[in-house]
Amino acid sequence: MPHPLALSVDFGQGFTDAWTAVATFVPKFIAFLVILLIGRLLAKPTARVVDRLLRRVGFERLAERSGVAHALRGSQYDATGILVRILYYGILLVTLQLGFGVFGPNPVSGMINSVVAWLPKALVACVIVVVAMALARAVRDIVRGALGESSYGRGLSTVAWACIVALGVIAALGQAEIATSVTGPVLTAALATIAGILIVGVGGGLIQPMRRRWERWLSIAEQEAARVREEPESGPPTTPRRKPPAGPTGPGEGPDFIDPM
Repeated sequence: MPHPLALSVDFGQGFTDAWTAVATFVPKFIAFLVILLIGRLLAKPTARVVDRLLRRVGFERLAERSGVAHALRGSQYDATGILVRILYYGILLVTLQLGFGVFGPNPVSGMINSVVAWLPKALVACVIVVVAMALARAVRDIVRGALGESSYGRGLSTVAWACIVALGVIAALGQAEIATSVTGPVLTAALATIAGILIVGVGGGLIQPMRRRWERWLSIAEQEAARVREEPESGPPTTPRRKPPAGPTGPGEGPDFIDPM
């Protein structure tokens, strides 16, 4: 058994290892700070250029037609501003990704890599929502204008608008990979329901009560369409003016009499 005094600590080797670790870490940290500084300097000019480009190509007008601009009226940013802010923070995240990559594989780099890989999908999802809402609003206006003042025109246009918006939202969620386990079965069930209704209803005529209801709805639609076509030709109905009652007039009566009270 060795004597306790024979045990010694190699302090020289410890100092050498510490100095080696510091000498290895300091250049990496300096490179990390330089990458962050360059990314910070490039983020704002790039965001400004993209903002001007989007506004010049008419993205904000598309957002106004879709109704997104009206929904964001009380917000600090408009639709273009939101996309630009997402791009700005995306550039900062890419900068962080490159900066932490200097230190080699680490948990922070893995998390940032997953977020950076998801950002383009989020941008595409936002564009899908804006385009879908613009298309839905255009279809609603077309259907409402075609059906005129019929009783079912407003309801049918609203249903068409809701269907297109729902499909756009489902497509955007699928693009962003959000709740795909829910949106996928919902979309499949909706399409299967529509297909079943078309097969049974159109092909087999459904059942007799539903057939009678369809006939009644179609007759009402024809009457409404005929009424809408006839109204512009005939003009609004005029009410005949009432004539004053015949008979003798007293000293306080007659067309030229003005009541002083």
